[in-house]
Amino acid sequence: QTLRDQLPASGSGARGWVPPGTHPDPRPPDEADVVVVGGGVVGWSVAYWLKVLEGRRRHGMRVLVVERDPMYSTASTVLSAGGIRQQFSLRENIQMSRFSASFLRDINKYLGVPNEPPIDIQFQPSGYLFLASPQNAAALEATVQLQRDEGVQVTLLSPTQLKEKFPWMNTEDVAVASYGLEDEGWFDPWTLLNALRRKATSLGVQSCSGEVRAFVSSTHHMMPSAPPSARIKYVHVHMPDSLEYQPVACAIVVNAAGAWAGKLLEAEGLPRALCRPPLPVQPRKRYVFTWHCPNGPGLSCPFVIDTSGAYFRRDGSAGNYLGGMSPPEEEEPDPSDLSVDHDYFQEQIWPRLARRVPAFESLRVRGSWAGYYDYNTFDQNGVLGPHPRLENLFSAAGFSGHGLQHAPAAGRAVAELVVKGRYESLDLQRLGWDRLVDGEPLEEHSVI
Repeated sequence: QTLRDQLPASGSGARGWVPPGTHPDPRPPDEADVVVVGGGVVGWSVAYWLKVLEGRRRHGMRVLVVERDPMYSTASTVLSAGGIRQQFSLRENIQMSRFSASFLRDINKYLGVPNEPPIDIQFQPSGYLFLASPQNAAALEATVQLQRDEGVQVTLLSPTQLKEKFPWMNTEDVAVASYGLEDEGWFDPWTLLNALRRKATSLGVQSCSGEVRAFVSSTHHMMPSAPPSARIKYVHVHMPDSLEYQPVACAIVVNAAGAWAGKLLEAEGLPRALCRPPLPVQPRKRYVFTWHCPNGPGLSCPFVIDTSGAYFRRDGSAGNYLGGMSPPEEEEPDPSDLSVDHDYFQEQIWPRLARRVPAFESLRVRGSWAGYYDYNTFDQNGVLGPHPRLENLFSAAGFSGHGLQHAPAAGRAVAELVVKGRYESLDLQRLGWDRLVDGEPLEEHSVI
């Protein structure tokens, strides 16, 4: 039995399901088994894993991915710094990183398409280097022990060892550092997104350009003693540059809308009383700056997380680097657009960089851009799994800057819940909605 059997009757059956690649059709179909809202790397990962996990069924699951920015001009995926690390402080995040690292290592086994060129995500295995001040040394050491318990290859470096390995670094205020020895570095986000999209499409996933602005839902009581719940019956997809919308009947909705995942649950047609607690995900703007420094760290430069919160890494092999820093909560920039505050680099980031790497005193800025974090204001961790009151709504959002690297694992996890009704690869129950309902955050201390 497929999710097709759960579909409500459609208002019109004339359009039906159009297999990908048959003819260009900018409009969504009348119905789908699963509607994935958001065509970033997380959304496409969910769609891909749904088709993989359904197996060889006679009637394939109909999956629709809806993306409002088809050019990905403001998409978090392609505007990220592209890092992947194992060094997290929450067990679930470490496990997702390990799953994703294995996925990326064997990416052609998973995402290769016959008669297409092999995928090269341009992975640079230079590792992450976390620097800790004396006040934070004990916490870093405890985190490293947790990481080692999960099988992560990470080493602790004293200031003397740090200086020997990275002689270009000022280590005066560093008490200890942790350095990832395996499955850490950075890669090309655009290549991963395209590979997921291409493979998912080859498996039968359909996509369309549009924005989900409203729903049609039905409220009901399962039992007299049970709290009321609701079920989404239709998703309204608004066409680009048009007042027109297409209702799509559906059995399951996956909220993978990234920075706008919280806003999606405020859309018309969802019962307000049942959308509690709200999904605490907001867009937060983050700057990435690039610079040139011919006498900088060079090829030995890993992805460095400074004691001050600033980060930087090598960008290519010709004396180029990139980096940034998250601002304090009270100084968050206006997220209404993706303009860049260049003074932020000059006044806040550059002094920290130059203090850590004296050669950076003479750096020359080359460029900059801004992107969005889907920032979970509750505990900066992803919210995965079914909504407590909206029966057929699943969430995959709120990763707060680590969505790209966790997308392969998070996508599979949500697909397992949809197809199998349970987690099979990783137990991510603690990342579900219960913690929001209970008011008990899961703190991740390694948010960059």
